[in-house]
Amino acid sequence: MSTASERKCALQRVASPLRRCLSCGTSLDTARRRYCSVACRQRLRYQLNLRTGLLRALNTRYATFYFTGDVIILDIMTSDSWYIHSFIHARRRDATPAEDFARMANRLGKAWWAEKNRTRRRYLASSFLLDMARRGGGEAIRPVVISRPAVAGSALACLKLNSASLDTPELKKLIKSAYRRQAKAHHPDAGGDAAVFRRIHHAYEELLGWAENPVFTRRRGFPDKWFYDGQRNRWVQPTPAWQSGQ
Repeated sequence: MSTASERKCALQRVASPLRRCLSCGTSLDTARRRYCSVACRQRLRYQLNLRTGLLRALNTRYATFYFTGDVIILDIMTSDSWYIHSFIHARRRDATPAEDFARMANRLGKAWWAEKNRTRRRYLASSFLLDMARRGGGEAIRPVVISRPAVAGSALACLKLNSASLDTPELKKLIKSAYRRQAKAHHPDAGGDAAVFRRIHHAYEELLGWAENPVFTRRRGFPDKWFYDGQRNRWVQPTPAWQSGQ
């Protein structure tokens, strides 16, 4: 049964793809936020991961899930095809995308099992279900590689820098200049707090070390869709658009 907060999220959905929660569609008060709450994001992730058995039964290589104010869309690319199979279901006015997805997945799962019991063949049940989907053209689901600097955001915050600073050719000079400014303002000899100064110095060393040997973490995904990787059998949340790149 839905909670009051989930119902509130559902009733506050907006049609615009900008400034809305990527888990429930609730309008957000700032462009920097991507979810209305951590709990909201976790609810959708839980429902997606709870029903990966359906995707495995369909021999899914990749899948994406996204929604509008009117429909939810589950796009699937199987391991033996480059075509997109789209399951599109109408939204219910008083339901969240997580609830709508659970309802759709349950229906598809029951249809798969009914056909499997009738034919006693798993592949025939999977073919039956895929035939129910809307088949797209030859456009495959091609997740982009998301690269992110393996450096703590707190280190950047300590020196009053932002992530864009890491792309600066003169990064070392920028870090040293930022450190001098913060050290001057927070040095204990100038009346600053010793603990704050230690954090600033630690951030300086961490960022300077990264500048000398840049390390990035990488994962595949989409900036506007939840993404399922069949090899890992799990869903990952949409990635920030600014991180997308090859």
